[in-house]
Amino acid sequence: MEEKNEDWAPHVIKLPKGTLPKYIELTNYQMFCWKLMGRAVMLRSKPNPRLELQLQQAQMRMRAEEYIAYVWTTTLLVLGAFLAIALLLGGTMLALLHVPVGLAMVFFILIVMLPPLMTFGVLLSIPSSKAKTRGRDIDKRIGAAMSFISAMASADVNIDVIFKELARQEIYGEIKNEAEWITRDSELLGIDILTAINRAAQRTPSIKFQEFLQGVVTTSTSGGQLKPYFLQKAEQFEKEAKLDMRSQLETLGLMAETFVTVVVAFPLFLVVIMAIMAIVPGGGGSPAMTVLLLEMVVALMVPFSQFGFIFFVWNTTKESSF
Repeated sequence: MEEKNEDWAPHVIKLPKGTLPKYIELTNYQMFCWKLMGRAVMLRSKPNPRLELQLQQAQMRMRAEEYIAYVWTTTLLVLGAFLAIALLLGGTMLALLHVPVGLAMVFFILIVMLPPLMTFGVLLSIPSSKAKTRGRDIDKRIGAAMSFISAMASADVNIDVIFKELARQEIYGEIKNEAEWITRDSELLGIDILTAINRAAQRTPSIKFQEFLQGVVTTSTSGGQLKPYFLQKAEQFEKEAKLDMRSQLETLGLMAETFVTVVVAFPLFLVVIMAIMAIVPGGGGSPAMTVLLLEMVVALMVPFSQFGFIFFVWNTTKESSF
C-alpha cells in the first residue's frame, strides 16, 4: 500500500542550487503607487504590449499596469513638489526682487512643467534602457557561452541539462539569467524544452541570442543534430568577436591620434600664440584678458578634454571585456 501511495505521490523536482531566477517583489513605494493609482490605471490606461515586452526584456518583475502606476504617482509627486517650489520662488521674485510679472510667469511655468515632463520621460525610458544594457551584456559574452555550450554538446549532454548548467555559471552574466528562465519554464512549469527556448527567444533583448535560440528550435524540430549546430555557432561568434576586437583596436588607434592632436598639440600651440600676442605691442587684447583666456585653457579646456577621452576609452574597453 505504501508503494502504491509513493507511485501516486506528486512528482517533485529538486533543482541544483543557483538554477532558479531570483524573484523580486514590489518595493514599499511601488506598492504605495499601485494602491494609490492602480484603479485609475486599470480604468484609463490602454494595453501597452511594447512596455510589457520591454519589462520582460529588462527582467523587471512588474506588470505593465504596476509600472504605469509607479510612473504616474512619481510624476504627480514631482509636480506637487515643484509647484510648491515655484510658488515660493515666484512670490519671492515678485515681492523682494521686483521682477516683472511676465518674467515671473515664464519662470513659474518652466519650474512647474519641465521637471514632471522630464521625470515622466525618464521613467518610461528606463525599461528600454535596461533592456538595451542587458542586450549588450549578452552580445559581449555570447562567444564564451557558445564555447561552453558546444563543449557540453560534444559530450552528448541533453539540451535541457546544458541550459540548466549554464544557469549556474555566474561568469556569463545576463546569459545565465536567460538560462535560468528557460530552466524555470521547463522544470517547474512543465513546459517542454523547445517551447521554453522559443519563449526565451521572443523575450531576449539580444538579436544574436534570439537568432541562436531560434536556430536551436528549428534544428531540433526539423530533425537535425544540435552538436554540429553548436560547434558552427561557436566558431561563428568567435570570428565575430575577433572582428569586433580588430574594429575596436582601430577605433582606439584613431582616438589616440585625435588625443595627441586635440588635447596635446592644440592647447600648446594656443597657449604659445596667445602669449606671443600679449607680448607683441598692438597684438590685440588687453593683458588681463589674455591671462584670463590662458587660465581658462589650462584650468578648464585641458582637464575636461582629457577626462572626456579617458571616459571614452574606459567605456569602450569595459564593454569589450569581462
